[in-house]
This record gives sequence, C-alpha cells and structure tokens, in this order.
Amino acid sequence: GAGKSTLIKLLIGEEKPSKGQIFFGSYEVNKLKSSILPEFRRHIGVIFQDFRLLARKNAFENVAFALEASGRPQKEIAELVPQVLDMVGLKDKMYNFPAELSGGEKQRVALARALINRPDIIIADEPTGNLDPLNTWEVIKLLVKINELGSTVILATHAKEIVNTLGQRVITLEDGKIVRDEAHGRFIID
Repeated sequence: GAGKSTLIKLLIGEEKPSKGQIFFGSYEVNKLKSSILPEFRRHIGVIFQDFRLLARKNAFENVAFALEASGRPQKEIAELVPQVLDMVGLKDKMYNFPAELSGGEKQRVALARALINRPDIIIADEPTGNLDPLNTWEVIKLLVKINELGSTVILATHAKEIVNTLGQRVITLEDGKIVRDEAHGRFIID
C-alpha cells in the first residue's frame, strides 16, 4: 500500500501520472506515444514477483521472446539466449517448461528475460516474494552481480534482511510519497 507498484508502472509507462513528469534519459515517459513505448522499454528490464513466464514456452523460448519482439535475427537469438541462461545458472534447463522448474529457477528465467536486451536499468518488483531463503539469496546475488557489471538495479522489497544486508541506497515510500532517501540506508519502521 506504499505505492511501489504504482511507481514501477509509472517508470515503465504502464500508467500516467496525474501530475508531474517522469524522465528517463532523453525520454519524457509520461508523454510517450504507445508506438514508442516498446522502443523505450528495451532500456528497462523488469522482473516481477509472479515471474510472468509464458506457460507454453520453454525457458529458451521465454527469454528469446523478448528478442523476437524487438525484431532481432534468429542467429543472434540462438547465440545470446544460451549465454544469458548460462549467466543465471540455467543453461542445463533451457528446454524445460515453467511447470518443470522450481520457483527459484522460474525467477532466474525471468531475470534472464529482463537481461537479454542489455537494459540500462533492471527493476525488480518483489523478486524474492515467492521464494525460499536459499533461492532468495541466489536471486539477490545475481542482482548484485548485474549491478557490479554496470546496470542500475531498482529493487522493490519488504524484506528487511535483504535491505539491511545490501546496505545500498534506500528510498522509503509511504502513501505514494518519498519519506526517506538514504545513500546507505537500512530498513526502518516508524
């Protein structure tokens, strides 16, 4: 109820603000025409708590779908998808369907899909909400690695232990407003 999902929808152009402006690089997101949104969204990889995988497509096809949607040639897709699945530790599961994968594996497929277009920013909306502790930390380690390689990662979470362990910038929302912004924050409940 703090407004994080709404904020994410505003950042990716799924919703328009009632007032104000949203800028991402040279894009004024709130003024983008629907024909430009797909191009804009290639700059952002989004990972959702519920994975949002296509049930009738295997891991390879779920990741490839993001490249196909942007018109990439099949040769490039055949080369890039195994590389990214290997990066997230799933090269051996590339032909498994979502129903054949654990929750952690599904989330890593979703992470691979978010990474495949080499976005400038990754937005992870409660990516560990449906995972056990072991898989939670595997996903967090991957997000940290992605950040260390130069991509900005926005992690929306209620997980106190994750926030406190990472010790990164923390922006706290309450009722849709930023109430705290700390360079090396920690989880605080007032």
